[in-house]
Amino acid sequence: MRNLAYLCFFIVVSLQAQTQMTLAEATALKETVKSQATTTKTITSDFVQNKHLDFLSNDIITKGSLAFKVPNMIKWEYVDPFKYSVVFKNDMLYINDEGNKSDIDLGSNKMFKQLNTLIIKSVKGDMFDENEFDIEYYNKDNNSLVYFSPKDKKFAKYIKAFHITFNEKGDVIALKMIEPSGDYTKITFTNKILNSPLDDALFTN
Repeated sequence: MRNLAYLCFFIVVSLQAQTQMTLAEATALKETVKSQATTTKTITSDFVQNKHLDFLSNDIITKGSLAFKVPNMIKWEYVDPFKYSVVFKNDMLYINDEGNKSDIDLGSNKMFKQLNTLIIKSVKGDMFDENEFDIEYYNKDNNSLVYFSPKDKKFAKYIKAFHITFNEKGDVIALKMIEPSGDYTKITFTNKILNSPLDDALFTN
């Protein structure tokens, strides 16, 4: 009985920690994020990535750094427990797997190109397009949590939803991409710096 009481208490606390936003709160959040995104020209950040697969007992945890520069350059560089980097640049995807390099033309594949665009938007947080997504807004632990569910059925076969956590400044502090199977990738950002000068040479492999 005691264990059941603890479980009920935990569920109640969890539900209280996440509450749906009012319309006024959602509108204010969108304005804050859009204003932040408009003035953001570069982003650098460390990150921890948790890859959850149902058939594994533990998440796969990797660490690395992110670099972004307008309009469309983004680099994910993994450093622990392995070295691996991917660069999205000018409709191309450049991969460097510990010295083994390969290129993919995203422009020739509509789905890949759409995913690239959404990844860039998700890093900045500016995904508030109700033509593309069903959107839900929540308050959670002094932050804002927004669910973006793609309306495009073809795209939804690959990504069921994006869950983005914003701090009070409108910065993205966590990004979760959920697959239709329920598996997901969650990226938590730390040491984030906006608008520091970044040389284009950084976005090479």
